[in-house]
This record gives sequence, C-alpha cells and structure tokens, in this order.
Amino acid sequence: MNYLTAELQLAPPWDILYADEIVLIRKTPDEMQQALDMWRAKLEGAGLRISREKTVYMHCGFSGNVSRAPHLQGTPLEVVQQCKYLGSIISNDGSIDADISSRINTGWMKWEELTGVLFDNRMPIHFKGKVYKAAVRPAMIYGAECWPLKKHHAEKLHTAEMRMLRWAGGVSRLDHIKNIHVRGSFKVVPIAEKIMEGRLRWYGHVKRRPPENMTRKVLEIE
Repeated sequence: MNYLTAELQLAPPWDILYADEIVLIRKTPDEMQQALDMWRAKLEGAGLRISREKTVYMHCGFSGNVSRAPHLQGTPLEVVQQCKYLGSIISNDGSIDADISSRINTGWMKWEELTGVLFDNRMPIHFKGKVYKAAVRPAMIYGAECWPLKKHHAEKLHTAEMRMLRWAGGVSRLDHIKNIHVRGSFKVVPIAEKIMEGRLRWYGHVKRRPPENMTRKVLEIE
C-alpha cells in the first residue's frame, strides 16, 4: 500500500499509514475530498477497495465552524465525534476522557482473564503483583506517553488500580488497610508514577531523533 500511494502521500502528520489503517488529515473539506478521491482512484485502480462502512470522518472544529462530510463515489462518510486508531480513542475536541475510560475497561477485561491467578489464595502476593505489572497495568496505560493527563484522569486510574489490587489481595475497606500498604505488599508503585516514567522515557526517545522526524515535528508544532 505504501508503494502504491507513495506519490500521493504527504509527510506525517498529514498522512499516516500503519498496515492497512490509513489516516488522512487536511485543513479544509475541499482538500479532504480531493485527497480522498485521489487515494480511492489509486488504490481501487490496483484492485483494492476502501470500505464504505468502516471509513469515517471526524471534524476537529476548534473554531466552532461546521464542516460538511466528504463522500466516496456519492456515499457520504459517517460523521463521528470519536474514532479509534491503533487502540487509542481520538476525540474531535482534543480531550482524552473517552480514551481513559476505554483503557480502564481494557484493564478490567485483562484483569478478569487472569482472575484464576489473581484470586487464588495459594498464589504468593508478590507473584500476583508481577502478573498485574506484566499484563494488567500495561493494558491500562497503553498510549499514556502522549496523554495530556489531568488530575481527575489520574484519580480515575488510581481508583481502578486500587480496586484491582484490593480484590486480588482479599482486602476490603472494613479492614482499614491503607493503599500504601496494599501497594507495598504487591510491590506496585502508584500508576501515576509509572505513567510519568513512561512519558520521560518517550520524551528522551523523541529528543534523540533527527529534526525531520515526525514526532519531533509534532512536539514543536504551534
């Protein structure tokens, strides 16, 4: 697909390709329609087909203006307020509320898959902590390096994490055991600290890349 569309592609972040997942970003509806027509003609001319059902349109109208939706050969694209790309939910207002809720739900799904280990009283508590850190927490903080995290987001993540750890440890509120002692038993640092660690590591990767790299351009964008 990269070969077929090489002559059409604009430099990231305007055109982003990952396997068969394509994102086209333009400043105006007319530019978007023109780009969509050219990509459709090139791909479908080579025997591929752009899905009319899965392709969606999201308008980030920070100015408050309403944009008309583009179409694929007369079929209007579905207009959405949020879209999911590579596991992350992107909202048209730039917020991460939906993405945070989605990551917490994903973490709970992973936690439920591992209840056979996390709820087993015969399992050592430190082993449960290793399972949580290896499988559950990564699912919850996937993509956190790029989150514009606010205090209430961090609190939601913290609440979800402590519920998981208390259930796995068989600790209830009536036991009057502090969170710091629960985390200490599992040898798990607060999730906010883990997110900060990941953000700093990612920042180092970005700063070491050449100035023409996409992430460097996005970091310095106005």
